[in-house]
Amino acid sequence: MDNFIYPNASKIAGVDEVGRGALVGAVVAAAVILDPDNPIVGLADSKMLTEKKRLELNYQIKNKAIAWSIARAESTEIDEMNISYATMLAIKRAVLNLKTVPDFVLIDGNYNLTLPIPYQSVIKGDILVKEISAASIIAKVSRDFDMYELDKKFPQYGFAKHKGYPTNLHKNKLLQYGAISHHRCSFKPVRNVIIKTKNYSTTII
Repeated sequence: MDNFIYPNASKIAGVDEVGRGALVGAVVAAAVILDPDNPIVGLADSKMLTEKKRLELNYQIKNKAIAWSIARAESTEIDEMNISYATMLAIKRAVLNLKTVPDFVLIDGNYNLTLPIPYQSVIKGDILVKEISAASIIAKVSRDFDMYELDKKFPQYGFAKHKGYPTNLHKNKLLQYGAISHHRCSFKPVRNVIIKTKNYSTTII
C-alpha cells in the first residue's frame, strides 16, 4: 500500500471490473470506499475465492463500506464502442454513482480515462489494494447473478456453468443454438456464428 500515492486523501475508492472477456452480457464495474473503522477480514482477488466466500464478503462489503456502487456497460454498448471503451465507461459510471465522493481513486489494471477525481491505475491491484479487492468481489457476485438469471431464460446455453466466457461448452452451444440478443455480436466467436447462419435476424432471440 505504501507504493501508491494518496495526496491528502481520506476517502479512497477502489475500482475493478469483471466480464471483459465474456461473449455475453455486460461488463460490470464496481467502486468501493472502505471504512477504516469497520474492517473486513479476508479481502482478496475475487478469482482466488470460493463462491461461498465471495457471497459472505459481498454481504459484509455492502453493509460495512462507507459507499459502494455497481455499474454496467451493456452488450449493445460493447458492440457500439468496443470492449475497451465500454469497460472504461462502466468504470466511470461506477465511480460517479458513489453516494460519497472519494478524494482519490485506485483502478485495477492500466487505464487512461477521464475522471473528475484524481486516480491511479494499479497493475494487479485486486491483489495489492484492499479497496480494489472489495470492488472485484461485489462486481463478480453481481455479474454471476446476471448469468444465473440469464440461465433461467436460456437454460440450453449453460450460462450458470461458464458465466458467459468462451469455454468449449459455450462455443459449442453457440454453434448449436445461435446467438441471443445478449451476446456480443462484435466478438469473433459470436460474429462467426451469425455469419454462418447468413441471417442475422433469425439468429437473435
